Amino acid sequence: MKRADRLIDLIQILRDGQVHRAQSLARRMNVSLRTVYRDMDTLARSGVPVAGERGTGYRLTAAITLPPLNLTTTELGALHLGLSAVGQAADAELAKAAASLSAKIDAVLPEDRAGAPPGWGFAIYPFADAAAGFAHMPPIRAAIRARQKLRITYADGDGSRTQRTIRPLQLDYWGRVWTCVVWCELTGDFAEFRIDRIQRLRVLQGLFVDEPGKRLQDFRERKEDPGGE
Repeated sequence: MKRADRLIDLIQILRDGQVHRAQSLARRMNVSLRTVYRDMDTLARSGVPVAGERGTGYRLTAAITLPPLNLTTTELGALHLGLSAVGQAADAELAKAAASLSAKIDAVLPEDRAGAPPGWGFAIYPFADAAAGFAHMPPIRAAIRARQKLRITYADGDGSRTQRTIRPLQLDYWGRVWTCVVWCELTGDFAEFRIDRIQRLRVLQGLFVDEPGKRLQDFRERKEDPGGE
């Protein structure tokens, strides 16, 4: 498994809000304890709100607040991507200004984020990877609001492509990586797709209505109780 894919899987495990010990994560991911420590450090450096430390366990914290502004996840994502883009600009002065702004943001983060390394805005994922799916964001947001089906070409971690008809339900932001919770008609189940891996997207005429077992509420309940019926 590629490291980037493993990091996404770790995020999905931690998003239940519970504390997960490193030993348990290592067993689930089939990696060494040392690898889990490195991965968690990487996620923290990437802007993912991870709380915890070696020996006590890890969890994802609540939304980040920057006094005196309360940022939504979408607003933080826009800020993050903007800093990343400017930080990689050819203009040295602009790149320096982006780094300075990132440092100022670090300085006013809440105490539970104060220990984050400087430059949190420059995550591990290359900006080009994140930007690859950025053009898909507006139609996905619109489709979620309108309950409109989408036809996508999706590339899995091994590079294989599939054509899927999906019902988009929710967008999530994880330190420069955006994912979308969907009901996939190909598999007849919920899935969480990385937006940067969507190669083509077409809005379909058909709309969808809430059906028991296929709603965002059902997805959340399954996450809270994986063993439930």
